[in-house]
Amino acid sequence: MSDVAALPATGTGRDVRPLRPGIVLATLLSCQLLIVLDVTVMNVVLPRIRADLHFGATTLPWVLDAYTLAFGGLLLVSGRAGDLFGRRRLFITGVALFTAASLAGGLAQSPGWLLGARVAQGVGAAMAGPNALALLNTVFTEPKARMRALALYSGMASAGFAVGLILGGLLAQWLGWRAVLFINVPLGVPAVLLAWRYLPVVPRREGRLDLLGALTATGGVAALVYGFIQAATHGWGGLGIDLSLLTGATLLVAFVLVEQRAAQPLLPLVLFADRDRATAYANVFVGYMASMSMFFVLSLFMQDVRDAGPLATGFAFLPTAVLMFAMIRLAPTLLRRFGPKPVTMTGTVLLLAGLLLLTRLTVDTGYFPLVFVATVLMGCGTGLGLMPLAVIIMAKVPSSAAGSAGGAMQTIQQTGVTLGVAILTTVFGAYSRDATRTPKDAMVSGITAAFAAAAVMAALAFLGTFAFRSAKATATATAEATDSSKTGDR
Repeated sequence: MSDVAALPATGTGRDVRPLRPGIVLATLLSCQLLIVLDVTVMNVVLPRIRADLHFGATTLPWVLDAYTLAFGGLLLVSGRAGDLFGRRRLFITGVALFTAASLAGGLAQSPGWLLGARVAQGVGAAMAGPNALALLNTVFTEPKARMRALALYSGMASAGFAVGLILGGLLAQWLGWRAVLFINVPLGVPAVLLAWRYLPVVPRREGRLDLLGALTATGGVAALVYGFIQAATHGWGGLGIDLSLLTGATLLVAFVLVEQRAAQPLLPLVLFADRDRATAYANVFVGYMASMSMFFVLSLFMQDVRDAGPLATGFAFLPTAVLMFAMIRLAPTLLRRFGPKPVTMTGTVLLLAGLLLLTRLTVDTGYFPLVFVATVLMGCGTGLGLMPLAVIIMAKVPSSAAGSAGGAMQTIQQTGVTLGVAILTTVFGAYSRDATRTPKDAMVSGITAAFAAAAVMAALAFLGTFAFRSAKATATATAEATDSSKTGDR
């Protein structure tokens, strides 16, 4: 068995309603944007939440971390559950739960209330995310249309981080922190109704959930993410952090061993048999570690060094968001013409250049020209270097394994982002504790050191692009896999 095209794609039931591809695509993309926005939109309102609900210094980070932990820990299981029990059902339930939890969070009157709502949001997002990607991959079977849809999806997922900071700044400036959660309700309710009306019923795979695999995968990812979160908050080296990371690594090793022997694995390891897909998974992990650093570290520079407000900080990322969306239209054409290697190689070089430029920040650096040029480079770099990875991963996956492939991709991405933030926080802290400098000078020293660390991550992503096959080999393999996928989906 050389690739997942060989996996059986059995299922029952067919949807007799006419398919509306445009509405389906818009619904899936809008829900994906909604989910991704919540990863960053809360960053700019944390000070107001702390003042209003009287959070302590140690509990405030959990406004972000509770969502991250639930989201990252359940992605892989949710993707496989959608394959077995119905992607449409899991997707609609997830979006509905996310919307209801957003309303509950906006009404929160205590820290515990808000944290509970954030956990529920993370669970809903984990149910919806991988199944949105799997539905998109299943509905759009024609290669050109599938590549375009996947590029749009990836663009939404990437640009949503930047849009979240802009939207958060606007809402925080005008309406307060509760609006950041309430805004999900008028967006989520129509999305649920449209999904219920227009999403097709995709044939389910006959089988059962790999419970042992689910327990080891969920426990392993959750333990790793928790360890990274604690490291970002308290620094590396604590006993609890070491135990959490060791437990996570042990459980993930056990998960791989379980999957090798499982009759119906949660994550078919054959997904990693294809060279381009395996390379794309690796670059998702390293690339997003580097790329997401911009939103975290540059926000510190804008707000704590340049004294910019939430709105100005959000708009500082506007070039990045615009260019990421612009790359959506170019990525499918470039991938078809040149293949993944030159496209992702060019993107990671631009990403690396932007990060290196940000290592030149000083206390007196203004937004123009240095920061502006860096955001342009990183917008183009993320668009070309990272957005095509979802297309590479999903383009040759048959319907029977789409949920597992999408869940694996988002789990790897989320774990990479969390680890990246933990590493950069540690580097920032180590270099910003300098009593001989002014507070802002010390902070800039930590920020530039963090960007240097992110540049190392981007360099690793660049080296990873050399593992992609040539354009000719990729085109031949894609054509063969597409034929096999169509046969398996029938």
